[in-house]
Amino acid sequence: MNLQWFPGHMTKTRRMIEENLKLIDVVIELVDARIPLSSRNPQIDEIVSGKPRLLLLNKADIADATLNKEWERYFAARDIPALAICSTGGKGFGVVTDKCKELLKDRIERDRERGIVNRPVKLMVVGVPNVGKSSFINKLSGRKSAKTGDRPGVTTGKQWIRLANGFELLDTPGILWPKFEDPQVGLKLAYTGAIRDEVIDTEELVCHFLVYLRDNYPDKLVARYKMEDIEHLDGYELLQMLGKKRGFVVSGGEIDTLRAASVLLDEFRGAKLGNITLESPEKEI
Repeated sequence: MNLQWFPGHMTKTRRMIEENLKLIDVVIELVDARIPLSSRNPQIDEIVSGKPRLLLLNKADIADATLNKEWERYFAARDIPALAICSTGGKGFGVVTDKCKELLKDRIERDRERGIVNRPVKLMVVGVPNVGKSSFINKLSGRKSAKTGDRPGVTTGKQWIRLANGFELLDTPGILWPKFEDPQVGLKLAYTGAIRDEVIDTEELVCHFLVYLRDNYPDKLVARYKMEDIEHLDGYELLQMLGKKRGFVVSGGEIDTLRAASVLLDEFRGAKLGNITLESPEKEI
């Protein structure tokens, strides 16, 4: 599938991040806990190089809990502090600001020696589209400061938000990168909704996804859609079976595969298939 998609505003967002970075003390990088590597923009390392950074595995509540722990250890082993959090339920939020202060302990100590106390800590939140930045900010601030939505592109401009305990936070729009060197990265971003559905062949995308689920989470398909004998079926055959099981039959007995594909994506993104993680640290080491 051709999933190269880099609208002009992505370049504008990168420039915005670079221009404001000099004001920032800590960069908070949000990734999707279901795809921790694929949802990390490789350009972010270059853009925010040298700044203290905290990586947050967002949407941990709908990812595989065991793999959440493994990913925390994976990043810690690479000197990247990481926490599994849930922006909607609040899991992990109690230590986010403490971790930011820990990253700045040397600077805070120097300030104290100079008689500077309670200087605001300025944070920047970065991440790919639809990773949950706005929900994260609203939860952290305790009020509805940022617009939220289940589709990418909700945040379109920067905004400063004052938090409790001397923190100030800069929200930025999601930023993808010009080209996915690994086609699987593009597919995983599309599965989770980081790429607009309007630019994707939904049926082809779901055929790829069904093969992944067949090989890695067959029990989820069986439990949700009452599918059976799926181990030797290809993606399109699985899509047709799903449509038939759901009763998506149109005139002439044809299966409405587009409707079936849309339902599968919606139910995966809404965690109705259960807790699923699409990447494992074991396969990356």
